[in-house]
Order: sequence, then structure tokens, then C-alpha cells
Amino acid sequence: MSDISTPQSRAQGFGLSNPILSQTSRQMLDLVNRLHSTGVQVDIDLPQIAVIGSQSAGKSSLIESISGITLPRAAGTCTRCPTECRLSRSTDPWKCTVSLRISDDGKTRTEKFGDDIMDKADVEERIRRAQWAILNPTLRNSRGVRYFLTGDDHGANSELSFSSCFVSLQISGPGVADLSFCDLPGLIAGVGSTGNIGDIDLVKNLVATYIKRPSCIILLTVACETDFQNQGAQEMAKLHDPEGKRTVGVLTKPDRIPTGEEQNWISILRNEKETLENGWYCVKQPSSAEISAGMTWEKARKSEEEFFASTASWSDLDEMYKRYLCAKNLVDRLSTILSDLISKRLPEIQDEIEKSIIATRDALQNLPKPPSSDPRNEIASLLHVFVQDLARHINGVPEAGLLQTIRPAQEQFRRAIRVTAPDFQPFERRHAKKKKINKAEFLLSEEGLEDFAIPNETVDSWSDKKSVADVTSIETNSSEDIVPDDAIYIDEVMQRADEARTRELPGSYPFVVQETYIKGIIKKWRTPAHKLCRIVYHILGEYVRQLIWHNLGAFGQGHLAQRVNVHLRDHLKKCMERTEKRIDWLMKLETRPFSLNTHYLADYKDKFLTYYRTAREKDRNPTLMATIEHYNRSSSSSVVHFGRSRAESPPALTGVAKVLASLVEIGFVGVKPEALTKLIEPDGMEPALTIMADVRAYFQVAYKRFADNVPLAIDYELIWGVERNVLDTLNTGLGINGNDGDRICKDFAQENATIAARRNELTRKLERMHLAAQQLLQIGSA
Repeated sequence: MSDISTPQSRAQGFGLSNPILSQTSRQMLDLVNRLHSTGVQVDIDLPQIAVIGSQSAGKSSLIESISGITLPRAAGTCTRCPTECRLSRSTDPWKCTVSLRISDDGKTRTEKFGDDIMDKADVEERIRRAQWAILNPTLRNSRGVRYFLTGDDHGANSELSFSSCFVSLQISGPGVADLSFCDLPGLIAGVGSTGNIGDIDLVKNLVATYIKRPSCIILLTVACETDFQNQGAQEMAKLHDPEGKRTVGVLTKPDRIPTGEEQNWISILRNEKETLENGWYCVKQPSSAEISAGMTWEKARKSEEEFFASTASWSDLDEMYKRYLCAKNLVDRLSTILSDLISKRLPEIQDEIEKSIIATRDALQNLPKPPSSDPRNEIASLLHVFVQDLARHINGVPEAGLLQTIRPAQEQFRRAIRVTAPDFQPFERRHAKKKKINKAEFLLSEEGLEDFAIPNETVDSWSDKKSVADVTSIETNSSEDIVPDDAIYIDEVMQRADEARTRELPGSYPFVVQETYIKGIIKKWRTPAHKLCRIVYHILGEYVRQLIWHNLGAFGQGHLAQRVNVHLRDHLKKCMERTEKRIDWLMKLETRPFSLNTHYLADYKDKFLTYYRTAREKDRNPTLMATIEHYNRSSSSSVVHFGRSRAESPPALTGVAKVLASLVEIGFVGVKPEALTKLIEPDGMEPALTIMADVRAYFQVAYKRFADNVPLAIDYELIWGVERNVLDTLNTGLGINGNDGDRICKDFAQENATIAARRNELTRKLERMHLAAQQLLQIGSA
């Protein structure tokens, strides 16, 4: 398309095909066209011209005059989606490439719409069909875009009224202006009785997405046949460009100005009203009837110049304002504004592209590795690494590892066993509410105070029946000092011993008495032991699950991790079953009292016998026992003083000291004060004291043994068991070493659809960025 209005313009060409335009401007506009060709405008804000206006404001005619093509003008075929035009001057024959830029589910793609067009007469029909494809996404997705190239759309209703997807026209050839712009749907004030009221806001939002960008030049078209204030496009331009720095105004249809209103529009052209930094232009385009009658664009340009030269008000303008008339002056100005903006934005564009390349690379690196070309070997390697990691955690890792997580449960188990200690009381039951035994000091120093203050909730949650340790006292002056109901009193022990006698000699009692008490205690250990097993099982199961997803979760779509988790759950369950059998076996071992630790057992028996007997004697003869205790305290605190004067005589012996001294005189040397209690009338409960000491001493030996053996069994059968032969278990269960192993591994390696789509999206974006960066490099070498 060339302007033939004057000989000079015919020689110079039209727009940026004008050879006198600066090489720099042509270079900048050519650059932005090449950048748009890469698709990088999806990622960064490229300078662009957006044509806006109300419906029937003459936008399409203006686009036609700039591009030299005819847009669809049939009824109902107004601009329903953005139309991007990228014009570039070329020495090759004229051609037009039509593409569709489609956005689905947040992903944008470009599809070429048909073959290149070599005849301008074919463009109108192709654009009409392209808009038909854009406005019918369901049909497009089901039948493909090729259907719209040949299908019959006469009488067909579109699925959408408007769309943000757009038609892209890439036009090149001799005499074509180097310019890029986007024709946006015209703003609508009403939709009529059959329209969708939502279309009004839809179009406004669509226009806003373009003109709100800082690099967007707003080409505002205003029809002179309608009152200026009633045209909504100028309000939107003011909203997004309040200072008018990015807006270029265009007055259309000057031949339809009502008589007497010419000066109002002349004032706008002179930039006296509605001031814009880049001013206002006025163009006259051929009517639809003239185009239908076959008016060429050459004749249209000549007719435009003749109109402004012969019409009063326009012909009377000063020469400085006449350069704001005609489309060729508008295109020249748009080219200059766009090239200047590109030059200004070029460093920012380079910086944005570099940052985007780095960010996109990082995003790609953060994605899981792409599917392997050899999934079988990769899966084998992943499983090997997982098994090694599992073994490392089972062996123990610092800080918050598996063993640290299990340890509190092991300690609760030990206390739950400890709390089953028999609560023997060396008093008759009739004194239950008045007397209780003191804490055993030798146990306090050996086991610690915490074993004597176990919370009730620990007892309740780990045992079948609440039991307490030796926490009673001989104090009798408080109604609150009551021995627990599960205490065993000395008269009850004696009664059971008497009842158990069969053929024993007088004063002898069968071991079955001790055995009965011991079996009753050990029976309580089964519940805490199995509970510890279940707790460790659940902790281990969750820990293994986390290790699986940490090592295998990112592979493929997660199917490998899911299958490994299933097989390991089954493997872990079998380990637990073996562990439970081992615990039951340990319980059977404990049903018959046995210990080769005779020294330890005898030492505890002596301590408990003294403990119970002392408490009993304090109750029977408090005066004698108090005297003996006073003597012991005095003897231990006394100090032997050397160098005493011979004249001094030792103090007179009294009380226990006098008795012990008298025994020495008659030949009983080394008698301890406690032996004086034998002078008291024998206690008929002495056999019961011996039985109580036997049982309590054996408990100390057995409970410590059991509290070690159960965690050891759980550790060996369950914790270490889950790692034992796990690789063979997984290989067999997954079937990756079988005849069908390659197919199974390939299925496991299939990438998650979302991740694959994200990878493709980032890869395409990185390609766009690299192409754009290459185009920028050509600026310096051009």
C-alpha cells in the first residue's frame, strides 16, 4: 500500500517505508517486531500501540488504512477479540501470516491458522474465520483449528461474545509500514434485549489489561459524529494515563460533524481542549459503501487529502496544525513515538530478559528431574540410595532421629513395668487407714525419685490395672495418709502361706506362695510390652513413609513411592508379627521364677527384709526402736578425741551403750544394737516378712531384666527387621527384575502431568527469552 496523494509522497512511500525516516527509528521498530515474533511479550512488557474506541468510532477503518488490508464488515462481525498487527517492510512479495494466540488453563500457545496469504483479497475471509475459531473454544478443542478454515459457519452462533484470545496478523512486503499495534474490541454502552449485560465489563476489562501497561501507547479513536463526553474510550484512557503522556488522539469521521459544531472539534485538534502530550490527529476514511464499490486505498488517501484541502474549517487551519491531518502523518508520528519509547525502554527490556532467564532457569532446576531414558537403572539406583538412607536412620542419626523419637516410649514402658511392684505393707489390714510404710531409701538412691512419682495417666494408659510403688509411710496422724487399695498386708500374706502348706514341717512354707505372687505381677507386664511394640510400629511406619517420599516422591508421578510404601507396610507388618511372638516368648520365660544373679538377689532380699522388719518392729515396740535409733545416731555423730588428759575419766555408760558393754563383759563381742530386738517376744508374722522380702527382691531382678529384653527384642525384630532384606523384598514386590520389568519401570517413570506441563511451559519461556536476547544482540551489530 502506498500513498499517491502527491508526487513527493509517492516517491517517499507511506509510514516507515518512507526512506527519509531515520535509520535508528527503523531499527527500533524492526526490533520490536522481531521481539513480538519471539512471543516474549507474554513475559515482559514490550512497547505496543493499542487502538481503542467505542463501537463504530472508525477503529476498523483506521486499521485498514494503516495496514492496507480489509477487515470483516458484515453484520455481527465487529471486533470481538484483539487483533494484533505486526507490519514490516520487505523486498519480498507481499504476504500475510495469520495465527491464533490461545490461552487455556493459564497456558498460552500460538497456532498458525492456515497457509500464508499472498493475495490481500483473501485476508478478510481468513480473519473472519479466525475470529470464529477464537469465539468457539469448545468446538475448537474438539475438532481442531483446521475445521474453522473450511467449515460452514453461516448462521452458526458463537459460544462467546468476546474473548481475550487474539488473532495475530504478520504482514510484510514492499511499501508496508514498520509498525506494530493491536486493535481492541470497541467499548459498548448497551447490549440490547438479546445481549449479555456482562459483556460491557468484559470488554472494559479486556481493554484495561492492555492500556494499563506502562509501555503501551494508547491510540484513542473518537468519532466526530458523537458528542465527545459520551464516548467511554476517552474516560478509560484518562483513567490509565491521567497525564496524557502515552495517549495519541485520533478524530474520525470529520465529514459527519453536525453543522455549527466544527470549532469544538478544531479546538481539540489544536490541543486546546482535552490536552494530550502527543496531540490530536484527524483522519477521514472511506465509508463501507465506498469500499464495497471498489475504492482502492490509493484513491482513499487522495480523497482524504482533497477533503481536508477543500473543506472549510480544516482548510483554514494554520500550517502547523495541518500536519495533524491525514493518516500518513498519523502513522509517521506513531512510528516516531513507538521507536522513541523502544529506545528508552531498551535497557530495561534487556535487564528484564536477563532476570527472567535466570529466574526461569532456577524454576526449571527446582522441578524434579525429567524422565530418564533408562528408567530401570534409575529406579534400581534410587532404591539402593533409599535402602542406604533407611539403614543410616535405623543405625541412628544425631538430633531428632528415629531412635530419639522412640526413646520416650521406651522410658514410659520401663516405668510402667516398675509401677507393677507389689505394695507389701508390714501391718495388718485393720490398720490400713492409719499406717503406711516410708519410702525405701536404698531404692531412692538407686532408681531415683521419678520412679516413685509416676503420674496416674502413665499407669492407666500402660497397664490393665493401676499399681503403685513403695510410697507408703508409717505416719498415723493424717486421715489422708491411706495405703492404696491394691496394697498387700502382712496378715494376708501369712494367711495365704498357711493355706498353701501341705506336708511341710512346722515353720516351713512352700515356695508356691512366692511363685503365686510373682506370676500375678508378671501377668501385668504383657499389656505394656505389646503397647510399646505397637507404638514403635506406628512411629517406625510414619518415619519410613517420610523417608520413602523424601527419596522417591519426586520420581515420576509418585507411583513408585506409593508402591514402595505399600510393600514396606506389608513388610513392616510381618516384622511386627514376629516381634509380638518374641514378646510372648519372653513372657513365657518369665512365668517361672529364675535367676543366676544370686548375689544381687540375696542383697536385695536382705535389704527388703530389714526394711519390712524395721517398720514392723517400730510398730510393735516403738520405745525400744526409738532408743536404738537414738543410739545409732549418737554413735555415728560422735568424734574420738586424742590427747585426752589422763586425769579425765570417760563419761558413764547408759541405756543401749551400757547393755552392749555388759554383753562384752560376759563374752558377747560385736553384738549390734538391732540384735536387742530379739529379746522381744517373737513375732508370729516373721515367715510373712521373709515371703514379702523374697517376692520384692525377685521383682527388682526380674523387672530390670524384662525392661531391657523387650526393647532389645523390638529393636532386633522390628526396627532392624524392617531394614533386613528390604531391597530383595522391594525388587520382588515391584517386579522390576522380572520379564515385564522394563514396562513396569517405564510406567513408574511417567512424569506428573502438572509437572510436565510446567516444565514445557518454562522451557518454552526460556526459549523465547533466549531468542529475544539474540534479537537484542543484533542491535549492537546492525
